[in-house]
Amino acid sequence: MSLLDTGAWHGTLYSDGWVEAAGGTAAVRSPATGEEIGRVGVADATDVARAAARAAQAQRAWAATSYQERAAVLRRAGALWEQHAAEVGDWIVREAGSIPPKAGVETSTAAQECYEAAALASHPLGEIIPSAQPRLSLARRLPVGVVGVIAPFNFPLILAIRSVAPALALGNAVVLKPDLRTAVSGGLTLAAVFAEAGLPDGLLHVLPGGADTGAALVADPHVRVISFTGSTAAGRKVGEAAARHLKRAHLELGGNSALVVLDDADLDLAVSAGAWGSFLHQGQICMTTGRHLVHASLVERYVEALAEKADHLPVGDPTKEQVALGPIIDEAQRDKIHSLVTASVDAGARLAAGGRYDGLFYRPTVLADVTPATPAYAQEVFGPVAPVLSFTDLDEAAALAADTEYGLSLGILSRDVPKALALADRIPSGIVHINDQTVSDEAVAPFGGVRASGTGSRFGGAAANVEAFTETQWLTVQGDITRYPF
Repeated sequence: MSLLDTGAWHGTLYSDGWVEAAGGTAAVRSPATGEEIGRVGVADATDVARAAARAAQAQRAWAATSYQERAAVLRRAGALWEQHAAEVGDWIVREAGSIPPKAGVETSTAAQECYEAAALASHPLGEIIPSAQPRLSLARRLPVGVVGVIAPFNFPLILAIRSVAPALALGNAVVLKPDLRTAVSGGLTLAAVFAEAGLPDGLLHVLPGGADTGAALVADPHVRVISFTGSTAAGRKVGEAAARHLKRAHLELGGNSALVVLDDADLDLAVSAGAWGSFLHQGQICMTTGRHLVHASLVERYVEALAEKADHLPVGDPTKEQVALGPIIDEAQRDKIHSLVTASVDAGARLAAGGRYDGLFYRPTVLADVTPATPAYAQEVFGPVAPVLSFTDLDEAAALAADTEYGLSLGILSRDVPKALALADRIPSGIVHINDQTVSDEAVAPFGGVRASGTGSRFGGAAANVEAFTETQWLTVQGDITRYPF
C-alpha cells in the first residue's frame, strides 16, 4: 500500500488536512535529470499564522494525553517508516540526489528517532528541590507548546524527524517548514506517516516554503521554540529574529570539520575514512570532512591514494545506476563549489583529482599543497572536495585544527588512543570521533556544534531533547495557607 497519494497533495499543503496553499505551488524536480516529479503547495505568512494558531489549540489536549498514548503513536510511526522504507527511500533518491544506501540510512534513522521518542514520553520530567519552608518544592518540565522546525535539503528526513519526533513525544505541536527542494521526503512523508500512526489532527503542520515562510514561522507568537538546521549565515538571521521575539532558537549550523591523521595511523584505512568523510552525499553534509590534516611523513602517499580513490569513484544518476556520488542539489550550489576549487588552484593549490563537472555531477576532488588561506580549505565548501594540508607535530596539528570559526565535528586517526584523546582536548568541537571520520550521528547521542557551528547539543538523547522542547516550572505545594505579618 502506498504511503503517498501524489494526487492528494498536488498543489496543496498539509495543515490539519489538505488545504490550498496561499503561496501557490512549486515543482518538485529531480536534480539528476531536471524532470518534474511532482508539485507541492508553497506556504506563505497567511498559512503559517493559520497553522500555528491551529497547532496551539490542538496542543493543549495533546499535552494532557497520557504518555502511553503519545508513546504508542510514536511507536506506530517508527514501524511505518520501516514498512514504507522503499517508497520513502525512492523519494530521497529522486528528490535529494541521494544514493540508495544513504536513503536507507535516512529511513532507518527515522524509525529509530521515533522509537527513541516513544521512550522519551515516559522519561522523568522533574526533580524534588529542598525548601526552607514546610512545603513540597518541585522543578518540573512542561511542553513549550508549539515548536517550529526548519529543516534543510541534504538529509531531509533525518534533519526533520530528529526534532519533530521528540517534540511531539513531549506533548508539543509542531509546524515544520521543509526546504522546497525536498518538500516531499523532508516534509510530506512525515505528515503521511504521523497521520497513519494516529496522531490527532492539528498537531503536525507541514508548510514547504522559502526564507519568507521561515521568517513568518520565527515571528509567529504561537511558536515558542525554533529548531533550525542550515547554514551559519541563515542561522544568524534566525537567531537574531528569535531573540527579538524572546523565544529560544536551537541552531545546528555549518562546519568545516577536520580529520587529523597522525603519523602512526594505518594509511589505507585513513584514506578510506577520508574519502567517505569528504565524498559521502557529494559532500553536502554539515559534518563533512572539509579539511584533511595529515602528518608530513604520510602526506604525499595520502594525497596519491586519496586522489586515486577519487578518480575511480563512479558519479551519476542514482536512480539508473550504482554510483558512489549523485548530483549536487542545484546549479547555484555547484557553481559555488567550483568557484572555490578554481580560486584554490589559482591561489597555488594542486589539483590532484577532480575539479570538473558534467551538469550537476561534480567529480570528487582532491586538493594538495594547500595553505590555511586556500579558499576551499578556509571556507565551508559543502561539496565533494578534500583539501589536504600537512603538519609536523601535535602542537601544529592542534593549532591548525582549531584555526576555524566552526566547531562541529572532529576526527582523529591514530593507533595511540590516549594521544588522540589528549589532542582532542585541545580542539573545540561539539563532536569528536577517535579513529573514525567526521560524519556520524545516532538518535541516542547528543548532537550539535560550538562557535559558528551552532548553539551546542540541541538534538539527540533524552537530556538534550528534554532541554530543547520543554520549559522548567517551579511548583510548590503545602497543606495550609501561610500566615503573613500583614
